[in-house]
Order: sequence, then C-alpha cells, then structure tokens
Amino acid sequence: MSKFKNVTVVKAANIYFDGKVTSRVVEFESGEVKTLGIMLPGVYRFSTAKKEVMEILSGRVEIQLPGSASKEVIVGGQSFDVPANAAFDIEVLEITDYCCSYLD
Repeated sequence: MSKFKNVTVVKAANIYFDGKVTSRVVEFESGEVKTLGIMLPGVYRFSTAKKEVMEILSGRVEIQLPGSASKEVIVGGQSFDVPANAAFDIEVLEITDYCCSYLD
C-alpha cells in the first residue's frame, strides 16, 4: 500500500538519537497505529512494548533481532518482525525510509 486514506497524522515528530532518526505517528480509524520515518546512517538500539513489523521502504539496514546470533541485511521492499517487549540492534547503512506497524 503506497497511500493511507482517512487517517490522522500527529504533527509533532518523534526525534531520536540527536535527530538522526525521526518519525510521525499515523492513526487509523480502526485504532491501528503506524509510524513513518527516516533513519540516517548510524548504529541504534530500539526497544518495543508491542510486536512490530518494520517495513523498509527504501535504503539498507543490518539488524540483529533478539535471540539471533547473526545479523541480517534488509533492503527497500523488505520487512522484519520484532517481538513484543524486546530490543533490537540496527545499523543503518544508507539513508532509510521506513514504516513501522504496531500490533497487539
């Protein structure tokens, strides 16, 4: 899906890691919440309370998910799942546009 229809966008940005990662919250009529953002090259650690699906729209990242001994490269057009109540490491290898879906 390249467009979201009938949504509310929270104007204030979420800003992380000294502005190297930013996102905006998109709220759907169903109650579903997503964030749309940009990550600049760097190494970051994120924590999540809910299960997440992170879709890489463009760019390239290397991730290490909880419980995994190896890293995996994810490129534009691919996605990955993060379990609830977990943390994961991500190295952004080039400017990356992403969409994160939060699941119950």
